[in-house]
Amino acid sequence: QVQLVESGGGLVQPGESLRLSCLASGITFSMYPMYWYRQAPGKEREWVASINALGGTAYEASVKGRFTASRDNAANTLYLQMNSLKPEDTAVYYCNIKIGGDVSWGQGTQVTVSS
Repeated sequence: QVQLVESGGGLVQPGESLRLSCLASGITFSMYPMYWYRQAPGKEREWVASINALGGTAYEASVKGRFTASRDNAANTLYLQMNSLKPEDTAVYYCNIKIGGDVSWGQGTQVTVSS
């Protein structure tokens, strides 16, 4: 059974940084692409970043150049380094994996950017 556990969220001021983590279990982590999503209050959940099994990445336009996804396959952990944070980055951040037709989500971690 796949389990994803996010951590690292918090309250920061505009311009500051955070690093989110997502610890995966129940899978051969290194085999699969991983995804970050976020959901702001009153809005739909949206894709933020992807990282494939070889470490290739893709980003949503508003975070490109500020966020960096990475993975440590030995530690079964996905990361999202978030720099130059803006108030509009405030959301619950989720990691996600798709295996065949099944999609698994973590419980999410809250990121609040406010002065």
